[in-house]
Amino acid sequence: MVTVATLLLLRHGRTTANADGGLAGRQPVELDETGRAQAGAAGERLRGLPLATVVTSPLIRCRQTLELALPDASPVVEEGLIECGYGSWEGQPLKKLAKDPLWPVVQQHPSAVVFPEGEAMAAMAARAVAAVRSWDARVTAEHGPEALWLACSHGDVIKAIVADALGVHLDLFQRIVADPASVTVIRYTPLRPFLIRLNDTGGELSGLVPPRPKRRRASRRADSDAAVGGGAGSAR
Repeated sequence: MVTVATLLLLRHGRTTANADGGLAGRQPVELDETGRAQAGAAGERLRGLPLATVVTSPLIRCRQTLELALPDASPVVEEGLIECGYGSWEGQPLKKLAKDPLWPVVQQHPSAVVFPEGEAMAAMAARAVAAVRSWDARVTAEHGPEALWLACSHGDVIKAIVADALGVHLDLFQRIVADPASVTVIRYTPLRPFLIRLNDTGGELSGLVPPRPKRRRASRRADSDAAVGGGAGSAR
């Protein structure tokens, strides 16, 4: 029995900035041809999943990804999922930024980073985590504990959400990867989140639909317990 909804985090497809080696930030860059194909492929994987709610960053690359992946969805814009505000770094080539004195801090101590004329990475992480946890509680309350819902966002945002789910410090989030059009799955429970999938770019997703509970438990604590020994997986 599952007592909470399940979150699917979808990163947008590849953009023209990604392809050119630039940092898009909050600029209105769009998907390139590869990104559009990635979004379409993600849609094939998501097809048939009973998504109770779809939310998205307001940036056009996320909205384009959902238009291609889930054309019948009606995404709700969530400002908390917007890309990190990179300030004066936006639009700059990554090769140039790698020579900036701030670059090694971004790599090794991101919790201390405040981008020039932009946002602190810690603030980005806090508002993104708050957004998904709030939506998760809302979806569970409105659609029940077996609900699946999807949020489309950006690489660093997704990595920050994953770091929180794993209980690791933001300074370790650069060890996490979120490729374009990848799916990452998190299930929050009363005692801990579970990272179900990470950076999945080709796996079967139908197994994410939880089975209907056969009976009600007196306690919800067991739903937060990890399976000692690894458990039997999602096959049913």
